[in-house]
Amino acid sequence: MTADEWQAHVTTEAALAMGGWLEGRGRLDRPIASLTRRDLECMASNAISRFIVLASERRTAAASRQEREALDLLLLG
Repeated sequence: MTADEWQAHVTTEAALAMGGWLEGRGRLDRPIASLTRRDLECMASNAISRFIVLASERRTAAASRQEREALDLLLLG
């Protein structure tokens, strides 16, 4: 998977994590403007958690040292 393909995959997975959180909390009929700061923080936390899992998996499978080091910076930075 190229870097661009991986970025698109991670973005989709983060969006799915946010959508899953929204569905889990219910009240999907409410407009997004009604979300509280806490709601947004929970959505962000789910998206960040998903990114960490995907980046960790990619780092483990990365063939090049350069890619592993770049992911190390993202994960440990």
